[in-house]
Amino acid sequence: MATVDEGEVSPREQKDPLADRFTLDGGGACIAEARHLAAEFLDLARWEYDVQVSQRAEDLTQLVVSELVTNACKYAPGTVAVDLRVVGHTVEIAVSDGDPVLPVVQGSDADRVGQHGLEIVAAVVQSLEARVEADGKSLIARIALTDEAQDRAAAPRPCRTPT
Repeated sequence: MATVDEGEVSPREQKDPLADRFTLDGGGACIAEARHLAAEFLDLARWEYDVQVSQRAEDLTQLVVSELVTNACKYAPGTVAVDLRVVGHTVEIAVSDGDPVLPVVQGSDADRVGQHGLEIVAAVVQSLEARVEADGKSLIARIALTDEAQDRAAAPRPCRTPT
């Protein structure tokens, strides 16, 4: 179940209307809930703030949220925080968990069963970044909101870590 962290302002009351944060309990239903909340966020941006959002961007956002939240739940038990922001012509998705170990995007391997999620995410986003935080890690993905913005974007880059 999504909750607003104690002491935080409700996402609908934030000064920046194009940002949202929700915390998930890491339970079985949280992945579907995360997809639903991401779609709701983009619908709000589209209808309340007149942000152009292509169907492709909405579909990819839900896919990326699903894969990143799945990995967080699988490899870092506990709560998972998801931050969504519209930045220019992109949606920025940050998924944070309590495990400081950074994931590694594995190379393509048709014989490998499973563990393709981060590989898929890296292939469909404009950028993917992993950061060690004081209380775990965050993965930040950026997706073009419109097909035109996607066409102007550079080729997808692999997950990078700050040096």
